[in-house]
Amino acid sequence: MKNIDLDRLLRSAARVKDDASAEMPFGFDTRVIALSRWNGNGAAFGAFLRRVAFAAVAVIVLATGGAYFEFNQNGDAITGSGNEYAIADSVIQDEVAQ
Repeated sequence: MKNIDLDRLLRSAARVKDDASAEMPFGFDTRVIALSRWNGNGAAFGAFLRRVAFAAVAVIVLATGGAYFEFNQNGDAITGSGNEYAIADSVIQDEVAQ
């Protein structure tokens, strides 16, 4: 769109008087709620939320079980997360070898 067209549209939009009220018409919100209940959208949305919550709980349980299994595999809390001295020693040996 050219700047001339844009300027013309902006000028015409500025001249329009906005007398429309910012409020919803009387009874609009109750009609929307009644239609959503009649169509069953509320029940479908609730079922969707329950499925999402169930999936989230399943992921949390699996992640917790996996972490528990990994940290208790050796029976020692220090070696379960890695031997820090062995890691530091290998890094020092790599630096000295270069």
